[in-house]
Amino acid sequence: MPQTTSTVLMVRPAAFGFNPETEESNIYQQRDGRSAKSIQCQASLEFDCSVAKLQQKGIEVMVVEDKPEPLTTDAVFPNNWFSSHADGKVLLYPMASPMRRLERRKDIIEMLGNKGYKVEEIIDLTFFENDGQYLEGTGSMVLDRENRVIYACLSDRTHTLPLNYAADMLGYELVSFSASQRHEDRKVPIYHTNVMMHVGSKVAVVCLDCIDQPSVAMRIKEKLQQSGKLVLPISVHQKFAFAGNMLELRNEEGEHFTVLSQTAYNSLKKGQRQLLEKFTELIIFDIPTIEKLGGGSARCMIAEVFLQPS
Repeated sequence: MPQTTSTVLMVRPAAFGFNPETEESNIYQQRDGRSAKSIQCQASLEFDCSVAKLQQKGIEVMVVEDKPEPLTTDAVFPNNWFSSHADGKVLLYPMASPMRRLERRKDIIEMLGNKGYKVEEIIDLTFFENDGQYLEGTGSMVLDRENRVIYACLSDRTHTLPLNYAADMLGYELVSFSASQRHEDRKVPIYHTNVMMHVGSKVAVVCLDCIDQPSVAMRIKEKLQQSGKLVLPISVHQKFAFAGNMLELRNEEGEHFTVLSQTAYNSLKKGQRQLLEKFTELIIFDIPTIEKLGGGSARCMIAEVFLQPS
């Protein structure tokens, strides 16, 4: 199974802004004094420029318009509510924020079918919300699709029960662990695994220093190496700059690209950039407004489409 795809889905925001329901667990979010209109205009501009950069490299981008009603400030991050897989499965995920649950749209899944992709089975995990159990898509889970391994750090948005369920449904081995960070003199869990970790076809980027137990960190490093990945460690500071929030894509010509934000790129050292560029070309999103208010970065904006054509 390939690790990368040449087709992605992205949602153009209609009312991007700060979500107070998610700020307690997402310390990357920051409030902003700009008007709602100004924030929305800037987020739309950042989004459109990012889409254009992907398209210029031959990556197919399905752009879906967010709806003004109901209000969904985080709709620009569709990877949290669904994922698609080469065997035709589409998973729908349980989300912690009631506002974010409104992002799930049946018409988007239907659109994939209408565009000629095989949707063989929809696995709806949203029933876990009734018990306060959450698993926020490829934010909560970093997938090594080639080796069928899920990496996941446990948090208030990534619970063991739905995580095990998803692993069983997909037929993946599960590697779960605890990871945390310092914030205002307290230790808090890392809310999404894709903040601290990225697995590409040749390179895995991971903040090993955030993993609570050094022995676990070493086992994860060894697991990645045994899977054929070169491990690129990043620092806690670089993680805070979204350096773990990357995604590898390819185009139909077989060229590979690593997508990351300008903030993340600026935090990397020369040798780290060179290692990524040895295997992939870098596509850099300039998304300061989306990062600041949304608390997510380049990878979060992209829902990969792995479904096969009919």
